[in-house]
Amino acid sequence: MSYEAICISSGHGLKIRGASSDICDEVDEARKVTDALAAALRGRGVAVTTFHDNVSTTQDENLRRITDFHNSQDRELDISVHFNAYERKQGPMGTEVLYYSDEHLAAELSAAIADVGLIDRGAKQRTDLYVLANTEEKAVLLEICFCDSDTDVEIYRDRFDDIIDNLAFILSGVDGDEERPDRPERPERPEPPDVLFSAKGKMSYFGGPTDTGVSPSEGLAFIYSITTSNEHLFLPNQPSGTTGLARRLNPFVSYIACRWDYNVTSKDMLANSGERALVTSVATGRSALAIPSDWGPNESTKRIADLSPGLCEVLDLETDDEVEVIYPWRE
Repeated sequence: MSYEAICISSGHGLKIRGASSDICDEVDEARKVTDALAAALRGRGVAVTTFHDNVSTTQDENLRRITDFHNSQDRELDISVHFNAYERKQGPMGTEVLYYSDEHLAAELSAAIADVGLIDRGAKQRTDLYVLANTEEKAVLLEICFCDSDTDVEIYRDRFDDIIDNLAFILSGVDGDEERPDRPERPERPEPPDVLFSAKGKMSYFGGPTDTGVSPSEGLAFIYSITTSNEHLFLPNQPSGTTGLARRLNPFVSYIACRWDYNVTSKDMLANSGERALVTSVATGRSALAIPSDWGPNESTKRIADLSPGLCEVLDLETDDEVEVIYPWRE
């Protein structure tokens, strides 16, 4: 399943505090989860609005204000982020997701959170909770863990990023969990005529919903539409406010842009042959294969390649690190 627009709010408010213990405060942590999940979803092409109540001074006002914000948004799904509480204890308690009507989604989200080692308490229907009952779209309430359980809080803090990634995957359908490969032995460079393009120099990154360096309508140099043969390069939905393929690139897929010589590596070859480029970090020797997807960067940047954010993560690269590119790479 995937959603194009989601509204997420943190439970309770700045002046209406929720559950708390000496190890975890519900309001503070719910805000962290809300903001991190929103960022992860935006990076996967989902339009997200968030809300934290900094104004309300009573519980009734708080519930109405949160619900009114959700209902004012153009969205497909409402999410309220909370932390559970029972009594101060060392042992595990677990995670659960409350729902009004969609048990299947709630169960998937609960399992996604529990995947990091929390007890999966599952989906629980609650028709008596104000936010779930009064939001006009489908709604779920995440109880991330018990804020008064030492075990739960330790797992939550240690595996925070994994919880966010798991939730973002369920909600977007886009997997951002690319494992870094073990550092390989540096491969021997093939000799011509096998090498049609090679370059060595500085790199940067490009593409995806959050790359404001390309315009919302910007296309790609030799990929003109999404087909069954290239759909793996792209997010399942066009990011909100954009029309071009550059912003729809899936930033977690390993792709690359270079200043290809179309007389040697034609547009058709780059787009349709299935050949990939070997990209190697000069500093570490770590290598990975990448799919040609665009022409660039401009020569004025003094860089030789633009890489996907996911490929930069895999190769442990930051802007202006040096890489070597060999195309095509045939083992």
